[in-house]
Amino acid sequence: QVQLVERGGGLVQAGGSLRLSCAASGRTSSTYRMGWFRQAPGKEREFVAGIRWSVDYTYYADSVKGRFTISRDNAKNTVYLEMNSLKPEDTAVYYCAADLSGTSVFGSRSSKSYAYWGQGTQVTVSS
Repeated sequence: QVQLVERGGGLVQAGGSLRLSCAASGRTSSTYRMGWFRQAPGKEREFVAGIRWSVDYTYYADSVKGRFTISRDNAKNTVYLEMNSLKPEDTAVYYCAADLSGTSVFGSRSSKSYAYWGQGTQVTVSS
């Protein structure tokens, strides 16, 4: 129903920056919110940042607050994640996700609230 494609991952040194993008296609007209999650080897998938599609509201995990910025371009059906002051602990596969309902009891920071996921893009931060 909805397809998501992440781009922009790569290898950077600590303190550097990367900008990820997530392009959505398919039945995107009813999108309620978009989110970025990440998963490092041996760790559970964790919430990174989220954004509402129709209002200017964003929210972040404490671990990235002040360093990462999520934004969107509704006309292009694209969400971005600008990552600054990167740390080695930011190394993970980053996933874009979409919630079309906005009604999940699990809330905006839970992966259970997002039904559609991209394949992921690798971000590696060296020290």
